[in-house]
Amino acid sequence: MFINRRKLLKSAASAGLAAGASGLALPAYAASRPIKIGFVSPQTGPLAIFAEPDNHVLNTFRKQIGDGIMINGSKHPVEFIVKDSQSSSNRASTVAQELIFEDEVDLLAATSTPDTTNPVADQAELNGVPCITNDTPWQPHFFGRQGDPAVGFDYTYHFFWGLEDIVEVFMAQWAAVSTNKVVGAMWPNDPDGNGWAHPELGFPPVMAANGFELVDTGRYQNLSDDFSAQISAFKNAGVEIVSGVMIPPDFTTFWTQAAQQGFNPKVVNVGKASEFPQAMAALGDRADGLSVEVWWHRTSPFNSSFTGQTSADIADAFEADTGAPSTMPLGFKHSLFEVALDALQRTEDPTSPESIAKAIGETKLDTCVGRIDFSAGPVPNIAKTPLVGGQWTIDSKGNPHLDITLNLGHTDIATTAEMRPIG
Repeated sequence: MFINRRKLLKSAASAGLAAGASGLALPAYAASRPIKIGFVSPQTGPLAIFAEPDNHVLNTFRKQIGDGIMINGSKHPVEFIVKDSQSSSNRASTVAQELIFEDEVDLLAATSTPDTTNPVADQAELNGVPCITNDTPWQPHFFGRQGDPAVGFDYTYHFFWGLEDIVEVFMAQWAAVSTNKVVGAMWPNDPDGNGWAHPELGFPPVMAANGFELVDTGRYQNLSDDFSAQISAFKNAGVEIVSGVMIPPDFTTFWTQAAQQGFNPKVVNVGKASEFPQAMAALGDRADGLSVEVWWHRTSPFNSSFTGQTSADIADAFEADTGAPSTMPLGFKHSLFEVALDALQRTEDPTSPESIAKAIGETKLDTCVGRIDFSAGPVPNIAKTPLVGGQWTIDSKGNPHLDITLNLGHTDIATTAEMRPIG
């Protein structure tokens, strides 16, 4: 019979009580007992760009935490134990198990696409360990883990925007430019691509309802080196809009080959790849006019609940520390630990996974990415965050700048430019 870690801990506690009744010494949970937070992210591999803010964010929180946090009247040191998923779902699952069984963490955290968040959350749920994740659209995370909206999960919580939000943002960007409304899809054979292409929950039904014609050549494999078939199909169909969710190396290959083969759409907005200034800088002038969803920006009107920093402060501190441009994952890495530490500080019993999970579920917190409220849904264990639209401009020195071009439903996030066609 399988026994999860939660049951093992309960068994150990019962054994301790029995030992106390026999007059033996009990291992006491001292007030200074460290709290261990296990963190999984893709520090190497094709998704490594998502992990660039990790060290800076962790050091920011270590400095702010100092010698500990107060939990139910006692101060507890906090230890972060970091594992590299290597951009592999299997590896993410393996290191999550290591954190649970070898490091005996009190809380798991993970970010950066369903390739990381889903296997980590699955291991946490299976073994009764509280877990917080973000940076994956909520449908690929929740339904990709066979979540039941009538039941939800016991230990795993996630916050991010959903496919309904990015469909709305992308279509508003398409509508802002005069086109023939023919859209070519670049959706890979991975959890994100399959989620975005879902015939009921993804892009296709909403596109059809809004009069956009879909040209879908099927799921391609990540790290492909030839997109000639897709480009040829798009040219033959008269595609003027390209959309998708591509890892940076694949989009660079696709967009370079598009230029070589004379394919020049008016709108290109691709999740993942177009989110990073580093990837845009590598494309040079070819990045000018590319558009993207924006989940966090240095101009976002939200502050950190833990450090008090504004979004601009967070971006400036990262850039001063690393010399690299700030990116969207920076805000979400910061907010991940805001939520984790807030929940821990409200926990009645930090030795109890159930108590920590309960505190996470009761979160209502204003963070640097907006308000996180797990009671608001849209399904159990999920909180949604704002999503707006942006577009890249390449300046005379070749530096990319991301403008906010639309803010549907989020007028507190100011626009900084108008949407324009490529070229």
